[in-house]
Amino acid sequence: MNVNFQTAAAGERNQVNGVPVAKPEDTILGKDDFLKLLIHQLQNQDPLDPMDDREFIAQMAQFSSLEQLTNMNANIQQFTQQQEHTSLVQLSGLIGKQVNWYRIIEDDNGFEERHYSENEVTAVRRNESGELQVQLDTGRWVDSRQLTEVALKSEPSEGDDE
Repeated sequence: MNVNFQTAAAGERNQVNGVPVAKPEDTILGKDDFLKLLIHQLQNQDPLDPMDDREFIAQMAQFSSLEQLTNMNANIQQFTQQQEHTSLVQLSGLIGKQVNWYRIIEDDNGFEERHYSENEVTAVRRNESGELQVQLDTGRWVDSRQLTEVALKSEPSEGDDE
């Protein structure tokens, strides 16, 4: 039996000059497409020469594996999004605290050196690349991986006012 996978899996298509044109998302077969193909194959099989039981069981096992992998992928994506949100919320706990951080500067000989500074954190964000950053009291944004130490902001003691 011949099955036209393009036609069976593509679903609705746009047409240009009467010719069907596949949309980009049509090029990837999903679990619904595989199920449609299996049903199409069963409906169009030769009644005098039906599908072998072992072949049918193997196809069902593959379909079951595909569905489980699809569900696992969706769960991993959801977990990743939750972790990204949690990381940002946890980083917001640094607002108002003193942090030590470093930046790498190239010296006159071309060697990289770490220069350390201390500032107060005023804001946090996730940049366009998805990296977590903190804003310092100077207005500078620093990657959170450049932080080396966190401390409470030192309050002036009562004797300092005199």
